[in-house]
Amino acid sequence: MFKNYITEEAGASAAEYALILAIVGAVIATATIALRGEIVTAINNAKDNVNQANKSTTV
Repeated sequence: MFKNYITEEAGASAAEYALILAIVGAVIATATIALRGEIVTAINNAKDNVNQANKSTTV
C-alpha cells in the first residue's frame, strides 16, 4: 500500500496544474497592475470624446 502511494503520479499532475494556474494568475495580476494607468487614460479619453460629440450634435 505504501509503495503504491509513493509511485502514484496523480498527485504530481494536480500539483503541476496548480503551479501553472498560480503562475498564470500572477502574470495576469502583474499585467493588470502595470497597465492600470493606460487603461484609465483610455477610458477617460473615450468618455471625453463621447461628451464632445454629444455637445457638437445638440446645437
